[in-house]
Amino acid sequence: MTFNQTAAPGEDTGPQTAVTVAAAPAFSPARWSRAVLRTTRPRQWPKNLLVFAAPLAGASLGRNGGIGYALVAMVAFGCASAAVYFVNDVADVERDRRHPVKRNRPIASGALPEQHAIVLAVLAALIAVGAGVVIREPLLVATASLYLCSSFLYSFKLKHVPYVEMLIVASGFVLRLLGGAAATHVTPSTWFLLVCSLGALGVAVAKRYTELTSLGTDAVKHRPVMRWYRPNMLRAGQVVIGIGVLGTYLMWALGENHAARPWHLASALPLAFALIRFGVLTARRTVRPVEDLITRDAIMLCCELAWLVLFCVGLYVE
Repeated sequence: MTFNQTAAPGEDTGPQTAVTVAAAPAFSPARWSRAVLRTTRPRQWPKNLLVFAAPLAGASLGRNGGIGYALVAMVAFGCASAAVYFVNDVADVERDRRHPVKRNRPIASGALPEQHAIVLAVLAALIAVGAGVVIREPLLVATASLYLCSSFLYSFKLKHVPYVEMLIVASGFVLRLLGGAAATHVTPSTWFLLVCSLGALGVAVAKRYTELTSLGTDAVKHRPVMRWYRPNMLRAGQVVIGIGVLGTYLMWALGENHAARPWHLASALPLAFALIRFGVLTARRTVRPVEDLITRDAIMLCCELAWLVLFCVGLYVE
């Protein structure tokens, strides 16, 4: 912190020393609360709806009161992801301050003290793991704990390991799905797990591609692992993964009962359009989060809605 010293009138200060003073803003509970909320990334909260994926795909809430257990899983992963964001932003604070967008994050900008973030991370992690204990579901405890451990390892070490770091990012989506399945006692099919796993990996690859193409040579300064990636390589990987998503989805659809099969096969069409649209959006240079491209583009939303309608009709048709 720097300071500005002003001499009293007539006071002899000797040789002038340039010292800058930055006045710390007065503490405001409202400002602090907004900083905490922003650090938990509200835009990322929809990811936690993946806990409902297994019950939705299986057309069953599993155990009695399954919706309540799924909500507990959603809270668990919401708190787990918040804990990870707090820790990650503390670990990346200096690098974030040099990023054109991330420098506005509360911890990087100074709106949320680093010590406060660490305390909040511990509390959020305890709630995440405790949720599974409360409902006596060891597998939910295990998936939430695995999510926390892998994410913390990512924040401090694995984010610098090429390819592995993308797998860790993708695993966060899959663990949410498995956590919801564990809480509701619904076993997802192998093909459905493959669809979700490939979809998650596709999002992770798209994140790196858009970051590399939008920041160019500066990308390495903000994320050192980017030196190992090339735009053409990531773009090709995105295409291959997209084809894999569509192929495994068709295999899942073909494995459904005969009454549902036509609807689920038909739902592959808007899914294909959504994958194509996603490829078009990520090809544009942008510093916007990839999640915004999925949830804030009108054409993408229309494709997603059409897929969801056909998917749900297929689930509940007799």
